[in-house]
Amino acid sequence: MKIEVTKLDGKSAGQIELSDAVFGIEEIRADILSRMVNWQLAKRRAGTHKVQTRNENSRTGKKMYKQKGTGGARHGSRRAPQFVGGSRAFGPVVRDHGFDLPKKVRALALRHALSSKAKAGDLIVVDSLSVKEAKTAALRETFGKLGVTNALVIAGPEVDANVGLAARNIPLVDVLPNAGLNVYDVLRRQKLVLTKAAVEAIEARFSEKEAA
Repeated sequence: MKIEVTKLDGKSAGQIELSDAVFGIEEIRADILSRMVNWQLAKRRAGTHKVQTRNENSRTGKKMYKQKGTGGARHGSRRAPQFVGGSRAFGPVVRDHGFDLPKKVRALALRHALSSKAKAGDLIVVDSLSVKEAKTAALRETFGKLGVTNALVIAGPEVDANVGLAARNIPLVDVLPNAGLNVYDVLRRQKLVLTKAAVEAIEARFSEKEAA
């Protein structure tokens, strides 16, 4: 499939041929995208939530009162969950929330995410992404001419220093290098903006995997 390439000033820079295997999948699998997003979000959870268990509580373990003859229930420790200052029963513990997802499924999910943007007409390819000055207002105006107000921008092998500084104060716009491309960020932004260098890197990445 072919797509128009534009310059930052809005002028045409010709066309580029996109790989159908990466950007041209017709039937988008929502279940695969969902699995991938859940995997990403689970993996970034810290899992540091923790409460005191009974053996960690500093309250005394001495028997509260005699076993028989009080008319009350039998208790042996003030660390029990039903008492004020006691430990919580079945509370959270430190753990890893991540789970396994095969590499082939992750790669397929990224292809489906890219294809979903191309299919919806939300994919924009620019010739290059660099500016002379790190001016947020100027870059926001430039993006506005391209119709970019809510987007993930993949700038190439590295993000231009001035672009990185200017874009970090623009809400709803994320600028990342090729290595930062991921399914969650692609789906949570309305538009996907790729440089020609980024397109070439993405297609080369998948062609290497197919060769392997």
